[in-house]
Amino acid sequence: TMFFGGGLIPTYLWIKQLGLMNTLWVMFIPSGVGVWNFAVMRAFFSQLPQELEESAKLDGASDLLIFYRIILPLSKPLLATFALFFGVGYWNSWYSALLYVSDYNKWPLALVLRQMVVSSSLPAEIHRVRSAGTLGQTHIFYEGVNAAGIIIATVPILVVYPWLQKYFAKGVMIGSIKG
Repeated sequence: TMFFGGGLIPTYLWIKQLGLMNTLWVMFIPSGVGVWNFAVMRAFFSQLPQELEESAKLDGASDLLIFYRIILPLSKPLLATFALFFGVGYWNSWYSALLYVSDYNKWPLALVLRQMVVSSSLPAEIHRVRSAGTLGQTHIFYEGVNAAGIIIATVPILVVYPWLQKYFAKGVMIGSIKG
């Protein structure tokens, strides 16, 4: 399951049977958990010292308290990495929306941008305005609109990345000092 999926037709039938067609949940639920992510999480959590949990239990902490006060703060690099991977992956995903979402109002920005760039035309709303004659003699350059769409789609990831980068640096430095 890590290397090969079930295929497009079984996945389509599964999503249709779950009633996720033409909803926003079809973008998140089918690809929410992967085997590779579990393997990375297991490797990370197995490297945490058992002594931390044992000392917390001796102090009278419950399993839930140990998780929230010890395990979760130590796993910030792991969570930041997965947040960035999932965020960029969902932000840039257009294929599942193309297959499963037929309502144009529910399309993600990546699919609208793809349609603009691939078809080298403007969205349907601008075509309707243009055909109605309200734009007059204004010339709209398709390349400029495509470039603006790409910039608009890139800016949110560029804004989020610097805040997550500090966790990557901490994650790299965790095992570097032996003592």
